[in-house]
Amino acid sequence: MLDIQFIRDNPETIKTKSEQKGYQVDIQALLETDSLRREKLAEIEALRARRNQLSELTKNQRPDEKQIEEGKQLKEQLAKLESEQRELDEKYFELLKQVPNMPLDDVPIGASEAENVISKTVGEPAKFDFEVKNHAEIAETLGWLDKGRAAKIAGSRFAYIKGDLVKLQFAIIQFTISKLSDVDFIKHIIADNNLHVSDRPFQPVLPPLMLKESIYDAMDRLEPRDDRYQIVGDEKLWLQGSAEHVLGSMHADEILEEDELPIRYLGYATSFRKEAGTYGKDTEGIFRMHQFDKLEMESISLAEHGLEEHLLLIAIQEKLMQLLGIPYHVLTKCTADIGKPNARGVDIEAWLPSQATYRETHTADYMTDYQARRLKMRVKRHDGRVELVHTNDATAFALSRTPIAIIENYQTSDGHVTVPEELVPYMDGKRQI
Repeated sequence: MLDIQFIRDNPETIKTKSEQKGYQVDIQALLETDSLRREKLAEIEALRARRNQLSELTKNQRPDEKQIEEGKQLKEQLAKLESEQRELDEKYFELLKQVPNMPLDDVPIGASEAENVISKTVGEPAKFDFEVKNHAEIAETLGWLDKGRAAKIAGSRFAYIKGDLVKLQFAIIQFTISKLSDVDFIKHIIADNNLHVSDRPFQPVLPPLMLKESIYDAMDRLEPRDDRYQIVGDEKLWLQGSAEHVLGSMHADEILEEDELPIRYLGYATSFRKEAGTYGKDTEGIFRMHQFDKLEMESISLAEHGLEEHLLLIAIQEKLMQLLGIPYHVLTKCTADIGKPNARGVDIEAWLPSQATYRETHTADYMTDYQARRLKMRVKRHDGRVELVHTNDATAFALSRTPIAIIENYQTSDGHVTVPEELVPYMDGKRQI
């Protein structure tokens, strides 16, 4: 959430930029509640001070009737005020949570994803001298995909992935871990993009696949909860919808040392989303499933490095796509599409020959200190100051959509798939599947 002092100082800016993101927030009600809350707190502190004073007066002697009566009144008044304070606190935090993060100045103003801006196109779509097939046709013909039996076992929008498609997925995983764990790879990307950040590599992580509701809510990723899967039980637990939900919250309630930052994680997790309302081509094959695997990058950094960490993650995404030879374009997302906790968002979309268009495979989100404030995730600077960290997350590879892009862009006339050169060493030297 945002710093309340920033909201007090900039109410009109907050209102305008919230509306640009598609959020109608009652800033006036928030500020009035904030003011009442502070007044009530001052009254409580004054009564507590008087109670302490009275306690000192009677510490070594028996209180007289007047002091006893005053003590009773103070107790009753405090109980009443503290109850009122709790109600105000609840209302205040509910209103404060509704305020989205503020978009950075370079975020395009737009009312829908149609107003996202293409900032770069890389690679030429392949020209085929045969009729192209979609990934589902190829995968089903080669025995890699069985949605019929999965529907029998788990319902629609699940799949059994088999054979060489499994090997391809694990080849992508090994390739990505190898690259992001390599300090020289990170150094080259930093140099090629003229960035001024640490060359610290990423640490691979296998995170939990579920998280507590309080943590999910603090990440501001629980909503829309209709798209999430809740675990039935005594404790409110949810299946995570993407690995950054359990990576970005990993250091909640911690004060990190300055020299520990940036912390960079590469998380591999099976994720779960209901994907309500999806139809058409998105339901074919494995493009949009209830269950999918992802490799996700998470960065926790000093405030002054947050934006360049965001640019680093995007540069990594691009380099990985280039190494696999998949044509793509980069979208700078507009205010209405970046998401509530985001200050900036970028998507990468891969070319899919069967659809003759680009489809999303990657996203990169910069949250500034918006998540860290509720997570109480801080850093102790060398001079002793304690500050909030900045958080970034970005897709390394979505392990359904990246195989889709490979299958479609590397398909052969006889219905097979050429393995991208970078993945051959991780496929036991096999060049075609």
